[in-house]
Amino acid sequence: MENVKIVENGVEARREIEQFMTQGYTKDEIYLLAHDKKRSEDLTDALDVDDIGVAEQGVFDAISNVFRSRGDELRSKMESLGVSQGEAEQYEEELDRGRVVLIATKSA
Repeated sequence: MENVKIVENGVEARREIEQFMTQGYTKDEIYLLAHDKKRSEDLTDALDVDDIGVAEQGVFDAISNVFRSRGDELRSKMESLGVSQGEAEQYEEELDRGRVVLIATKSA
């Protein structure tokens, strides 16, 4: 089960992260994505949430992402968290517009 929010900036992201936590998610279950890799890293660090890594993606996808475009990499990461391919494409368009995507997911 995943819960996705689209926000404009770090302030909105912090508010949504707090909302996710009141719904029972831990910071280890909340992921942040931005189209710009540096922005994604900075926000992930500042807001103390997880990056989508090998544990979520699997070794093959994590290695494959090294060779993918940023858009393909982001869609792959979202799909690894249970987001459908169609939804991942829609969210990636939001990322293209400079927005930030937050995904809270409970591993079954």
